[in-house]
Amino acid sequence: MTNRFPLFVGALLLLSLSSCSSSESVATSASTAAEPAAAPVPPPMTASEQAAPSAKETYTETIPGTEVSFDLVEIPGGTFMMGTPASEANRDDDEGPQRTIEVAPFWMMAHEVTFDAYEVFRLEELDTDATRRPDFDYAADAAVRPSPPYEDPAKGMGREGHPAVGMTQWGALQFARWLYDKTGVFYRLPTEAEWEYACRAGTTTPYFFGDDLAQLDEYAWHYTNSNEQYHPVGSKKPNPWGLYDIIGNVSEWTLDQYVADAYGTWADGEANPWVMPERLHPRTVRGGAFDDDPEVLRCGDRLRSTLQWKKRDPQIPKSYWWNTDSEFLGFRLVRPTTPMTQDEIDEFWMINLGG
Repeated sequence: MTNRFPLFVGALLLLSLSSCSSSESVATSASTAAEPAAAPVPPPMTASEQAAPSAKETYTETIPGTEVSFDLVEIPGGTFMMGTPASEANRDDDEGPQRTIEVAPFWMMAHEVTFDAYEVFRLEELDTDATRRPDFDYAADAAVRPSPPYEDPAKGMGREGHPAVGMTQWGALQFARWLYDKTGVFYRLPTEAEWEYACRAGTTTPYFFGDDLAQLDEYAWHYTNSNEQYHPVGSKKPNPWGLYDIIGNVSEWTLDQYVADAYGTWADGEANPWVMPERLHPRTVRGGAFDDDPEVLRCGDRLRSTLQWKKRDPQIPKSYWWNTDSEFLGFRLVRPTTPMTQDEIDEFWMINLGG
């Protein structure tokens, strides 16, 4: 069963989560003097306009007290056709029926979260450097860090400059909450609708570059060109909106509970749908990975998470943080542009992390 945001998180219904309120300080990179301005919500696009919008701006966020940074791309709001037509080759039953979906604007990481950033979260020794937020509770921060993984999540494929992999969706969301505590900027996983909208980048073909598989190697790492391992982020061309590895390299967590017939429960013209989580699995994963065949990298392809990904974990109970066998799975974060209250942010963490 799919759920919408309740009325008490009406701002979330618009997926307008943000940390731009007056009570929140925004930490940007040393080279950025001011926080990027929030983009206004444009009117829905006509069919002829859907290929027109393009990512306009980028900005860089630096994790306070470190030299680790990441870039974000402005994703324009608009409407798109979510799902795949019945005529699309290799289409699965859970990719429809197609629905016209409205999406509010947001910022999205240009690259998948790297081990460089996730290891700061996992291993950083806390300090009192002046660049750190003075209101941050460092003692509490030290208590919410990933446990040591049972084995190398990367399976020896590389760390520096490579996508962080192997964490559960809960572990990815904990990174987002930690990043919010560090910077004052609200980051979260994208909804499934946001992810597909950003991946398609105004296109309607199976891949954002069209349907000519001869071009796939220019944009993505997949089974036939990856040597069965992932690669440093940004090694291939980006999609039209400046997003690297949005298909291939590693798959990406989204915010949604996986429901096979979710699209059928949405109205045509639905605004910012989200399948609110009711249980740990299955959750929805998107994008395909280095060990997937090309058809799995289609913009409309969906993958459901499973407890089998941590089957070899011998711990009792099994780790909340790590999957023993999901070296193909990482994540990227988004930052919605419209302000929300602290109560709404707290409600979001309660829904997704239980507190």
